[in-house]
Parts: sequence; structure tokens; C-alpha cells
Amino acid sequence: MTTFVDRVVLHMQAGDGGHGCVSIHREKFKPFGGPDGGNGGHGGSVSLVVDAQVTTLLDFHFRPHLKAENGKGGAGSNRDGANGRDLVIKVPNGTVVQSLDGEVLADLVGVGTTFEAARGGRGGRGNASLANARRKAPGFAELGEPGDRLDVVLELKSVADVGLVGFPSAGKSSLISVISAAKPKIADYPFTTLVPNLGVVRVDNHTFTVADVPGLIPGAASGKGLGLEFLRHVERCAVLVHVIDTATLEPGRDPLADIDAIESELSQYGGLTDRPRLVALNKVDVPDGKDLADIVRPDLEARGLRVFDISTATREGLRELTYAMAELVDQGRRAAPPAEPTRIVIRPKAVDDAGFTIEAEPDGSYTVRGSRPERWVKQTNFDNDEAVGYLADRLARLGVEEKLAKAGAQAGDLVRIGDREFDWQPTLYAGIDFVPGNRGTDVRLEEKSNRPSASDRLAARKARRVRPEDEVEAAPAAEADAE
Repeated sequence: MTTFVDRVVLHMQAGDGGHGCVSIHREKFKPFGGPDGGNGGHGGSVSLVVDAQVTTLLDFHFRPHLKAENGKGGAGSNRDGANGRDLVIKVPNGTVVQSLDGEVLADLVGVGTTFEAARGGRGGRGNASLANARRKAPGFAELGEPGDRLDVVLELKSVADVGLVGFPSAGKSSLISVISAAKPKIADYPFTTLVPNLGVVRVDNHTFTVADVPGLIPGAASGKGLGLEFLRHVERCAVLVHVIDTATLEPGRDPLADIDAIESELSQYGGLTDRPRLVALNKVDVPDGKDLADIVRPDLEARGLRVFDISTATREGLRELTYAMAELVDQGRRAAPPAEPTRIVIRPKAVDDAGFTIEAEPDGSYTVRGSRPERWVKQTNFDNDEAVGYLADRLARLGVEEKLAKAGAQAGDLVRIGDREFDWQPTLYAGIDFVPGNRGTDVRLEEKSNRPSASDRLAARKARRVRPEDEVEAAPAAEADAE
């Protein structure tokens, strides 16, 4: 069983924020001590960080569900809840983070590179933080905001300067074992190498990495053999080296046919046509292999390829090959555009940007979209009328009520904010001065519950055959009589 995994699906969940606390200070001889409910702690976030000691995604294959710690709830005596601990996940260098539909979210290259995949929820404010001059002792607190939930695909693409490609048993593992300190498994049967091997090569003052890409056979790009699983590991290579077995006894095999077959698979995979190539004719220590190398060298050089006769057994020609690798890697590094310094771009919001939008749906309902309204709804305890009234005040101050009216919303229309649906009632008097009552209650909501529905008012109006404008003119007089 192989211990190398280079593609996994992770289910990440950031920590939820802790709920705020509703508490009133109680002390002997101080009956009106005021609110002292503390705030909830923030939930922990889930981050990915590149670690040099991690080389595979195997751990996540067995533990695909990852969750950060939730924030703690607030308490009385103005005690805030503790923040949840962040979850830091160590991944190999070259890990690509994608959404389930293939969108690249981050390409993690370089030790220490960090990506925050899921952000923890904010903690809810306690009633001590919600108190103001009008609402001196709030009977409610904010709920903690849920943390982000995200499913991502992690793909490992080896970060190497040189990629060794060729048929199974061509000698790629043997080559990387003699030019570097890598110790891959070597045997005399096909598909001995089941995982990519990385080795560091030093030539004079040049240092570069070499990757052995296993399993390339005709049809690999379409899923045959192991090539489809490992072709992604040559994407980052600046130089490709064809390792050719000149002493193979398989019928129908020769160096030119092998190179054509591998090039066909690389072409089908795509994106590798611009990489410089070298050809290493391996096993020239065998007499038949040396003769075949001499025969095919003119044809390969006629294609514009640099050809090297090598033997991993006797180490013949390895010095010349490694110097050629170092030369091409150095040329690629010099030709690469210089890294631009990180710039922080600040884009201030427009003066007329309210931070939300209202969309009229085909079914006659309205959807309010915006980070602040959606967050406020998540943090509202709808079992508490005072908390609902506070939400209405916040939405009115933001301008939601006004824009709904301009969009054509009528009393009783369905309005969606986040995952909540409301029957919009503009007669809630949102935004007016708060009239305090018992904690946890709101007089405006009581008036709303006792008030007839929009359909009942419409039926009564038709029964009386009163025009709407007459009803509007008669309303002030009725209110004066009631006073």
C-alpha cells in the first residue's frame, strides 16, 4: 500500500462565535445595578500553511473533516467569553487549493505561505455592550455568528526544476538516486515507482531539484496506467529530461518511438510545449545499448534535441548531463520576471454605496443581500421581541426600509434576508425613538400582532367601498378622536 496521496477533499468548518450574555448586576443595596452581560468570544479560523517537513496529503485522506474551536459564551459581571483556538493545517509545498467546481482559491508555494480557508464567526455582544441612552437595560443579547463552512480540493503539484519522464523501468529512479541523495525504490519490473520522488542536485554553485514522474505509458493522459495521477507533477518543471532505455528487450520499442509516445501524452495533457528538453540515453554500459545509442543519436539531434549517453550503473555521462540541467535551469530562472513587491490596494466604497442591494424576485418577493444585514439577522434571537425590534431599528437606520418601499414592496410582501423570511410590515415604526417596556418585549411588535393583516384590511375596504385616498384622509381624524 502506497503512503503517498496527492489529491484529497477536505470538509472545513470554522468555529462559531459565542453568544452574548443577558445579565443584570445585582448587589445588596443596589437594586438598579444595570446590565453587565459580557460578549461572546470569536470562533477559531481554519488556515493552511506550507511546512517543509510535510511531503504528502496522506493524513487528510484519513481525516477529511476538520473543525476549529468555537468561541465561548459571555457571562455576567462583564466577563467576555474566550476566543476559539485557530486550526492551522500543515500542507506540502506546491499544494493547490480548489473549490469543488475547479476554481483555484490559492496556490501555496514557498515554506510559510499561509491561506485562511474558513473564517471563524464573530462573537455576539452582551447586553452591557448594547446599552445606550435610550435602551438602558437591554433584555437581549446578540447570538454568535456561525463560522464559515467550506469544502475544498487539495492537489499537490511537485515543485521541481527538472522533471524526468519516460517509460517504466527506463532508469529514472536509478538516475535520481545517483545524482542526488534521494533513495527511491528500485527494482527490475514495471511500475516499481508508485510515487513521485524529489531529489536535490548540486553542481558547482548551482542547486536545483529533480522530480521522477512515474507511470507514463501510451494513454496516460486519458487515464491509462498511473500517468494521469502524476502528470500534474511536471506542470511546475522548467526542464524535461527524456530518460530512454536503450537496452530494452520489449518488441516494438526503440528510442524514437518511446520519445514520440511520451511527447504525445505531454501534448494531450497540455501546457508543456514551451519547456526545453534533454534526452538521456540510459544503459549504454550494455553493448547492445551503446550500439543503439550511436544509431539513433543523429536522428534525435536532427530534431534539435541535446543528447547524452549515460549509465546509472557506471555513472558514465552523468556529469555532462547534470551540467546541462543546471544551465537550462539557470537560464529559466534569469528569464523569469522579477517578483513584484506586494501592494496593498485600498478601494474605498462609493459615497452612495449603502452596503446592500435589494432584488425583486419573479414570485413577487424581495431579497436583501449584504454582509451587514445578513450578519445582523444571524445574530438576532427571534424568540425575543426586544431583539427583533432592535434588528428592525438597525435595518431602518441602514436604509433597508426606505429602499424596499422604493422598490415597490407592499405591506405583507415576503422579504428574505440571509436564511430568514419576513412578512414586511412598514407600520412597525422602525427607527423611531425607542419606547422602553418590560425586558424582552417591544410595544411595537404587540401593536403589530393585534393589527389586522393586509388581506383583512383589503377585504374590509372593499366591503365599505371606501377609496384608498379617502381612508388615508380619514386616518388622522380617527387618531385625534382616539386621543
